[in-house]
Amino acid sequence: MSWPVIVRNLTKRFGDRTVLDGVSLTIPPGETVALIGPSGSGKSTLLRCLNGLNTFDAGEIQVGPHRLLPGGHSSSGAIAQVRRAFGMIFQDFQLFPHLCARDNITEAPMRVLGFPVQRAHAQAAALLERVGLSSHADAFPQQLSGGQKQRVAIARALAMEPRGLLCDEITSALDPELKTEVLSVLETLKRDGLTLILVTHEIGFARRAADRVVMLCDGRILEEGPPAEILERPKTERMALFLKRVLG
Repeated sequence: MSWPVIVRNLTKRFGDRTVLDGVSLTIPPGETVALIGPSGSGKSTLLRCLNGLNTFDAGEIQVGPHRLLPGGHSSSGAIAQVRRAFGMIFQDFQLFPHLCARDNITEAPMRVLGFPVQRAHAQAAALLERVGLSSHADAFPQQLSGGQKQRVAIARALAMEPRGLLCDEITSALDPELKTEVLSVLETLKRDGLTLILVTHEIGFARRAADRVVMLCDGRILEEGPPAEILERPKTERMALFLKRVLG
């Protein structure tokens, strides 16, 4: 079962620049949330704070029973539990280049969860089938297309049996056809009830698959709500201008 994610008054600064300015957000279990907004609005920073990769200056993040605190005061146990609960997938895949697809997937379950080899390999085979790559188990990253690499990265994150996924612009480096491959996998995960929090510029995907769209601008939430409401009837001029630019 998924856990709720609660963000309270989150503030993050890089030097004199405030990247997140009092962001508050509650994400129920099983919801798919698309984070949209112009570059530099704080979307990726929010995702990295949710995963404990970035510390923050004020506020609080609660993932199920675990709390992340400001100023680097989160316990290592809480960070580990949050990362276990929500796997993170990056734009640049971050696969191990010296390992084949199967071994990229089995590495963490064997080392962190203590899975025996047979169980880890069986899980990897099932996950590769789930993302449509059953025939690529022995392929190395350099032998895979960008879309295939990203699907292996999704399978690797799922191997830790997370309650949700944090996806940071995972289709932005892909050609349109390859984007479709990856977005199709995400839609399947949504139907399976996994919580998905996605930074994306794919407005069509957000409209089709997200339960809620959250627009960040200058480190604050400018608008949020159901896709049909936010994307078709923006309340602010800034939101309307952003959508016009993104949609051409």
